[in-house]
Amino acid sequence: MNVSALLFTACTLIWGSTWVVITWQLGVVPPEVSVVWRFGAAGLILMAWCVLRRERLRFDAATHGILFTQGALMFSANYLCVYWAEQRVVSGLVAVAFATLTFMLIVLQRVMFGRPITRRMLAGTVLGVVGVALLFLPELLAVQGSRTTALGIAFALVGTLFAALGQLAARRAQRQQVTAVASSTWAMLYGSLVSALVAWVLGVHWTFDPSPRYVLSLAYLVLAGTIAAFLCYLELMRRIGVTRSSYTGVAIPVIALLLSALFEDYHFGWHSVAGAALAAAGNLLVLRAPAKA
Repeated sequence: MNVSALLFTACTLIWGSTWVVITWQLGVVPPEVSVVWRFGAAGLILMAWCVLRRERLRFDAATHGILFTQGALMFSANYLCVYWAEQRVVSGLVAVAFATLTFMLIVLQRVMFGRPITRRMLAGTVLGVVGVALLFLPELLAVQGSRTTALGIAFALVGTLFAALGQLAARRAQRQQVTAVASSTWAMLYGSLVSALVAWVLGVHWTFDPSPRYVLSLAYLVLAGTIAAFLCYLELMRRIGVTRSSYTGVAIPVIALLLSALFEDYHFGWHSVAGAALAAAGNLLVLRAPAKA
């Protein structure tokens, strides 16, 4: 197994499990505060690691502007939406919504950089969107009578958009010769500051839950779901490009749905199987492009 395959496997397995673990954070601590604890702790740990290894952390103002943008989008707005979504719909379905990341990246790169959209990409996008819609079918049918469900789906999709924009900012940081560790360090710290500002604006109560469930889930999300997974993903993105690295979106929802069925009583039906198959087919069709993006 080559390095890219190992990085892909690590990202897929870790992120496939974090969707359920995030639900263990919900309850006592407001989600906005949990996001601050998670990325603030991860950023400080990475900064200590950089200092010990004498990794370059000093950059000019323009580069810090890029890193701030990456952090605000990828480690604040994105995850605030994820936590808000998981308060309203099961974690597996939130993960499925993130399967649209590939398609959002294609559209954003077309709008922002003029990258052409081929017929294969267009066909894959249609298949993927239809697949995600099928997976959400029971929730979509219930939206008319459930404002909570509608908000959950909306937060999941908006969070995916923020994640896509954050990945483009991260790619730009890499082109500024900023290493994955250094960019993650600053971006996570900036993201935690932005989330703290959101928490202050919303007037949420600052607290910490000392229960084993919360502490252990936070430790897993910080060490595995944040530091390990994001460093693997950013390195994967450097090796094979933004669009092709988002291929992880094919496998992650499947793992997340299986765990959701085990821990959240999610029930598979014909729409689940058909939706997962179409979403995976759409991603595969799009990501067969040989060019590095």
